[in-house]
Amino acid sequence: MKLVLGVPNEKQRLFFEAKNRYVAYGGARGGGKSWAVRRKSLLLALRYGGIKILIVRRSYGELRENHIRPLVRDTKGVAVYKEMDKSLAFLNGSMIFFGFCGCVSDVDRYQGMEFDVIFLDEATHFPEEVFDALKVCIRGVNDFPKRFYLTCNPGGVGHGWVKRLFIDRNFREGEKGEDYVFIKATVFDNKALLKQDPAYVEQLKALPPQRRRAWLDGDWDVFSGQFFGEFDWNVHVIKPCGLRKEWTRIRVFDYGLDRLACLWIALDGMGRAYVYDELCVSNLIVSEAARRILSHNGDEVFCTLAPADLWGRSQESGRSRAEIFAACGLVLTMVKSERIGGWFNVREWLKVVVNEKGERDSRLKIFENCEELIRCLPAVQFAKGGVEDVATEPHDLTHVVDALRYFCAWRPVAADFGCMLGQDRHIEIDDEEELDFFSYGGEE
Repeated sequence: MKLVLGVPNEKQRLFFEAKNRYVAYGGARGGGKSWAVRRKSLLLALRYGGIKILIVRRSYGELRENHIRPLVRDTKGVAVYKEMDKSLAFLNGSMIFFGFCGCVSDVDRYQGMEFDVIFLDEATHFPEEVFDALKVCIRGVNDFPKRFYLTCNPGGVGHGWVKRLFIDRNFREGEKGEDYVFIKATVFDNKALLKQDPAYVEQLKALPPQRRRAWLDGDWDVFSGQFFGEFDWNVHVIKPCGLRKEWTRIRVFDYGLDRLACLWIALDGMGRAYVYDELCVSNLIVSEAARRILSHNGDEVFCTLAPADLWGRSQESGRSRAEIFAACGLVLTMVKSERIGGWFNVREWLKVVVNEKGERDSRLKIFENCEELIRCLPAVQFAKGGVEDVATEPHDLTHVVDALRYFCAWRPVAADFGCMLGQDRHIEIDDEEELDFFSYGGEE
């Protein structure tokens, strides 16, 4: 029996040869992702007799059309498909299993199971909880390779975590950078598709600008469904610079037991705001949250803004969380911000204006050390139903963005800001004592 495996393009070959534990492939439409998954899984099954492989998609229909039917056809004579457990059994003892996860709870069916290799196809369609649950299934006392392969495009509920790991390479405790590699592939790498359907590129080029950047160019800073399409790294993110002592400084935070997100913002008195520091920590009780905020940054602030829900009194203690914060030395100023109006204020702060010189500028600037805000702001998506609201899932993206919303609602933008664009905004240093330079000190 002779199998015709085909010839990979250069990017697919890099995908096949990668030895990292987590390998992501794609970044744009038409890069040949599904073919790469099928061929890599088939090569592994033939090379390592007895290996166990899992291929996961969001729905069974996608799984059937993209992987089950093509693999059953291509392995006729060397493997048998079993519909009962949705597996492809090879003559050498290798197994390819096919799974789908329409919701987070579906991943529970794999609890306790062991696989040597897992493919998560269209990974940005899944929340990070699915990735976390599946990666612990890769184990076993054998000599087979232990790897997790992902394919992905910008956008979707998983955009944030895929971008964090593979594009921004912003690793958390326990994550090793050498374990992760991203292989970018676009339609221009897929010579077979270009030859078979040359009109496909023209279809991608004809898309609206935002979607074209995501689907044709593989731009991870913009994608379909992105709520804040105004965000532009080149305009809004700057290197830390000197802040004048006379500028008003504000502290604002969103608090829940699952996440504390606090921002420090300086107002220059001329219509511009600088987000110059942040603190994002999980699993803190109120007293510990207050301590972390006060110790993280010693700047004197005009006020500390917090959402109105912190003033709700507990039935058990009769005290509100705002009162507990105050007792811990952190007196709060209430911000009443309904969501949709608040988001419109954020959009106004982010709005990019072009002056007569062709220079692009905005009212809001974010220091590049505020990594969590920079990660989450472009990643939040529209809520379902067509309303002008931010989706509340994935929940880990929303806290720091909510904190920014509270500030923007408390301090609407100056209406005449546009007339100041083009003015020299560089700070002249005549006396070192005149400036209060940003410090990276404080707790992490």
